[in-house]
Amino acid sequence: MTSITFTINGAARTVQAPPMKRLLDVLREDLRLTGTKEGCGEGECGACAVILNGDLVNSCLIPVLQADGVEITTIEGLAHDERLHPIQQCFLENGGAQCGICTPGMILATHHLLSKHPHPSLVQIQEGLSGNLCRCTGYMRIFSAVQAAANAGADR
Repeated sequence: MTSITFTINGAARTVQAPPMKRLLDVLREDLRLTGTKEGCGEGECGACAVILNGDLVNSCLIPVLQADGVEITTIEGLAHDERLHPIQQCFLENGGAQCGICTPGMILATHHLLSKHPHPSLVQIQEGLSGNLCRCTGYMRIFSAVQAAANAGADR
């Protein structure tokens, strides 16, 4: 076991965990932040995406030791005071949230995209979400949700 300290969703936390335990498992099992989902477990689907020091990463590929001293944002870190983040609201209103497995990763990818490109083109949206797979009804509603979030100024 190793002591690992990081800031998650704005709060400092220390966990005791084997250094090679996946960040995804620490989030879900040790910290009970179950909004981060496991899809493929191989870094291919983006369901487990989190923002780590400003970069969008697949938490299933990150040994928790690499999280020592970093800042992490999970889907739980977006909503405040029981109010959805504008991106979450746009996903809800535009049917961008379907079965829910990919949704947290899609929303965090959108948050990351809008922080870099507040008014993205469709191509930029497609590229920004390219590491996230949806196995439900397709991407058009998701792209509409991202565009609505951009129009609503959700990057702020």
